[in-house]
Amino acid sequence: MDVLEMIRNKFILLFSMLLLALQVSAQSFEDLENAFSKSYIYEYEKEYTKAIDELRAVYQADSYEINIRLGWLHYSAGIHTESSAYYEKAIELKPYSVEARFGFTYPLSALGNWSQVKTQYIKILEIDEMNTLANYQLGLLLYNAEDFTIALKHFEKVVNQYPFDYDGTIMFGWTYFKLGKLREAEVLFKKALLMKPGDVSAMEGLELVK
Repeated sequence: MDVLEMIRNKFILLFSMLLLALQVSAQSFEDLENAFSKSYIYEYEKEYTKAIDELRAVYQADSYEINIRLGWLHYSAGIHTESSAYYEKAIELKPYSVEARFGFTYPLSALGNWSQVKTQYIKILEIDEMNTLANYQLGLLLYNAEDFTIALKHFEKVVNQYPFDYDGTIMFGWTYFKLGKLREAEVLFKKALLMKPGDVSAMEGLELVK
């Protein structure tokens, strides 16, 4: 066998291996796509266990998409510890993922792990300082912990971005009230009534600041 023939045979072998690899890859993606498709169908039918099984059959530890999807499905099925584990894996794969951290707060909340919920909101705000939902939710946690001074700062960010948002405005008003700043609280309670006429919480607040 001469040199040219040896090179030709090696080239044919390499080409065949590449072609096989591409075929396997295409087949793997088709299986993955089908698994996701079936999982959505089962989820719509509230067959969460079946949806989970579809994705477990094609599970890849390094797939962000599979891990975050399994996190959500386990949470929906009420399996909160496993849900947390999948969300943690998704965060490990994509540390700057805000969606994964928000998702993680669902099973954590269900488990009553409020310190970790708070940690996730803080992490989200380190990534996206003006994230409205994270500021609002963290503000609520701090308000309930009676840390009104810090809670006020988070509600202020929400109201600065969404001045006609009822939820942010009413909590901003109550936080001012808790801090003894009655004039500011009164203004915000009145604004809340423009957003939600007859609102019980705003009317109660106005009665208290008289």
